[in-house]
Amino acid sequence: MTVIRDHPWFAITEPEGGIFVIEEPLHDERVKSFLIVGEQRAVLLDTGMGVADIRTVVDALTDVPIIVVNSHAHWDHIGSNHRFDTIWIHEAESGYLQAGVGNDVLRPWFGPEHLTGQLPDGVTAETITIPPSTPTALVTDGQVIELGGRALEVLHCPGHSVGGIVLADHANGALFSTDVAYAGALYVYGTDDLPVYARSLRRLATLVPGLRAVYPSHGDSPIPPAMLPRMADALDGIGAGREPSWTDATRTGYDFDGFSVEVK
Repeated sequence: MTVIRDHPWFAITEPEGGIFVIEEPLHDERVKSFLIVGEQRAVLLDTGMGVADIRTVVDALTDVPIIVVNSHAHWDHIGSNHRFDTIWIHEAESGYLQAGVGNDVLRPWFGPEHLTGQLPDGVTAETITIPPSTPTALVTDGQVIELGGRALEVLHCPGHSVGGIVLADHANGALFSTDVAYAGALYVYGTDDLPVYARSLRRLATLVPGLRAVYPSHGDSPIPPAMLPRMADALDGIGAGREPSWTDATRTGYDFDGFSVEVK
């Protein structure tokens, strides 16, 4: 893995040719955006929290045109959308972009308990917001995004969110699993979403024979492809009545080897 350069907020690495991981390691979410570069254009998969200018980072890494593809519309993935002209997202979540995100939502996420370093100059928990952005196109399941010498298939994988997608680079054996699958707490927002999420993970598990690397948007990245069928099995087991590992006032938790599931 190649470390590209130092940045006060982002950690930028190139785990393989044409794939750049842009992580925000000073926040406990450790959210990652991915710049996937082809010969003619590039996809920026998500734009992060918005507390630092990811556009300047991307422009330093490539000079081909950029398409922002949002994996979903949760705040930590759309923060710098407004810095880009071309934004694609699944139709089920396009309306969230146009609303932006207010300080009342973001302020609790930027207290000292979430940070391991300083916010960039001029950014404070008391003032941070995410401006509205406007989708310029809607992605659909099975759509292939041609970058020139690299192609990405859009896979609609609801469960974590209704319009959640992942991107598959079949030719290079890479899967960008976004918030659908990662080595951490997988969040299910309601028991009705459990079978939906399980089907999405089972779909990803069928790709394992052709995968070399799975790149999630949180936690360690990449993770072993073999984790995908274990995650699918875990959600199936919860749906079948597995006893929880713990509960609190708002969540029910299930612990597994290398990941967990929280149902809210």
